Amino acid sequence: MAAGYAELLRTRHAARLLVGTLIGRLPNGTAAIAIVLFTRAEGGSYTLAGALAAAYGLANAVGQPLLGRAVDLYGQPRVQLPAAVVSALGMVWLALAGTGAPVAAYAAVVVAGLFTPPLEGGLRALWPGVLGGREERVHAAYAMDAVAQEVMFTVGPLLVTLFVSLWSPAGALLALNAIGVLGALSVVVSEPSRAWRSAPREAHWLGALRSKGLLALLGAFFFVGTALGSIAVAGVAYADDHGNQAVYGWLMASLGLGALFGGVVYGARQWAGAPERRLRLLVALLALCYLPLMLTPGPVAMSGLAALAGVFLAPALACAFIVVDRHAPAGTVTEAFSWLVTFFGVGAAIGTAAAGPVVEWGGTAASFGVASVAGAAALGVLTVTQRVLAVPGRSRAVAGSPGGVSQVPSEPFVGN
Repeated sequence: MAAGYAELLRTRHAARLLVGTLIGRLPNGTAAIAIVLFTRAEGGSYTLAGALAAAYGLANAVGQPLLGRAVDLYGQPRVQLPAAVVSALGMVWLALAGTGAPVAAYAAVVVAGLFTPPLEGGLRALWPGVLGGREERVHAAYAMDAVAQEVMFTVGPLLVTLFVSLWSPAGALLALNAIGVLGALSVVVSEPSRAWRSAPREAHWLGALRSKGLLALLGAFFFVGTALGSIAVAGVAYADDHGNQAVYGWLMASLGLGALFGGVVYGARQWAGAPERRLRLLVALLALCYLPLMLTPGPVAMSGLAALAGVFLAPALACAFIVVDRHAPAGTVTEAFSWLVTFFGVGAAIGTAAAGPVVEWGGTAASFGVASVAGAAALGVLTVTQRVLAVPGRSRAVAGSPGGVSQVPSEPFVGN
């Protein structure tokens, strides 16, 4: 599949858009870790650290679909870059003000989260046009996208700990957000981003949320987000138990590395059958692999368990992207993918907020148990709603059927 990914990346604009999006999303992908480490360095409690990370996540959850709808209506450059700049300024405010005044700290993370640009949904809206509208290539791009995310989630924690060791937690916040603005700039000045226009959409106040299948998927990924959010805080507690903050970076990097491996293996073949059924199996395996984290062995073994816990994450995400394609109403592509980010983010915020008190009440092992419970809940949602999710036929996003979500630029950007 590496050769297949290489072939996709040789398509004109593809590599630039993928890399630029990943760099632009770096502040968002590392926000929970950076906020927790910054708060602890400022002398704040686990509860405050988790609450600030949760406030960021909730604000991000509110902002993503609103900004996603704005992108569908007004185009990418007019929304993405201004949002990235304002979000970065929110984190600058936090780094300079500290956590001594909680109201200011909460306001800063809310601004940063609310204006996080919907680069993730924007990239998936661009793939059909960049790849010439070929369904199999777009689905391969979704798998590559999920794998690339795990590269970010593997490298991101290491970058945070590196920047903290080189400068300070405040310096890490400033550096990550400056890098993120540059990534967003690279995307929005590209030809596909400037030329992209959304397909005509039916005027409806619910937008993408009028799809029952999409709502079922979002409910499941709320709980997947809860699991990952709780692990972010539980990992800090585990590192504190072992007297070495660097353990946290390695633990989170192992989680991302496991997901990276799983994504590469998953993308190595074409999968038959309905993606909705496949998604249930992947989420079941994901939930199962969270259970061993409660053993909390030594750092080396724990890193191995973290890698195992991540193996089915990227495959589940790649499969979920296809399911979004099949269920999102026409003209709502960026909004639909942004809602996935939103529900995931709300779940992560709930997870980080819950894990802090659980650490202080029941210890580190109990805080990892939050992930196990959340994983089981995600599987439960997909099981209960399987009839709603059971739609026939292939992805409508690329097929261009009347109910699809194909949003393409004025002409395909297919090149060398």
